[in-house]
Amino acid sequence: MTTARALPPIVIATRESQLALWQAEHVQALLTARGHSVSLLGMTTRGDQILDRTLSKVGGKGLFVKELEVALEEGRADIAVHSLKDVPMELPTGFSLACVMEREDPRDAFVSPHYATLDELPQGAVVGTSSLRRQVLLQALRPDLQIEPLRGNVQTRLRKLDEGQYAAIVLAAAGLKRLGLHERIRSVFEPDQMLPAAGQGALGLEIRSDRQDLRDALAPLAHERSWLTVTAERAVSRAMGGSCSMPLAAHGQWSGDQLRLQAAWGDMEGQLPLVRAEGEACVRTLDEADALGLAVAARLRAAGAVAAC
Repeated sequence: MTTARALPPIVIATRESQLALWQAEHVQALLTARGHSVSLLGMTTRGDQILDRTLSKVGGKGLFVKELEVALEEGRADIAVHSLKDVPMELPTGFSLACVMEREDPRDAFVSPHYATLDELPQGAVVGTSSLRRQVLLQALRPDLQIEPLRGNVQTRLRKLDEGQYAAIVLAAAGLKRLGLHERIRSVFEPDQMLPAAGQGALGLEIRSDRQDLRDALAPLAHERSWLTVTAERAVSRAMGGSCSMPLAAHGQWSGDQLRLQAAWGDMEGQLPLVRAEGEACVRTLDEADALGLAVAARLRAAGAVAAC
């Protein structure tokens, strides 16, 4: 497939983990097939460098994107490819989300060398995750488990599991599938067990807001329903202060033209019970998706959830 008018060479800024490079190379291949010349600019972010503390204690989601945005701002790169669940809910002035691509499996995966499901874990087993959302939802399912921090890229996390540091770990199913590691997934958590994070499994392409040429070039890569879904999910997180790292889940599922949006909020101190809320609406535009997300966030707050920041 070729495009009628190719842009000057496009540079994609990407983190250098194996998963991030897979994502960037995937976008590169799609754009190349449309007649564009595309190269990659590998970068290390603060989120990649700080591995001895949980993200909630050192700055949250923005640690994975700031350096890439600087490259866009300075003109060293044209596009940044992100896992949307790692992107702050509010982008800095001058930057835009130009495209959301078709979503991979948004669910969480249970990974263990010895146990097939969460229910099979023995009493008090050690489970690895540094996601506040996963911690709260795991403890709601199995209060006896010992949840321990787990940082690093996918391969590092799997190595720590295989070394016996954990009985099991929980990872995004999408990342394992993209890396060809399907066989490491022992089971997946259905959304009614463990509600996914907003945007999990979806790739977002960020550009400078003034680059209409790039917006037009990326339009064929967009997947409308994925974009609508993650817009609703991210609206919940934005309204609740999700960029400040809190135990928050939001997940949408389609039935015809109706988008059902579920959300869950947990207390970081463990003093308050898990709060759940949901809503459903006919969603055809990004504004309608955003409105659904705001409505579900309001229901969370009405049920006792506390917004951060």
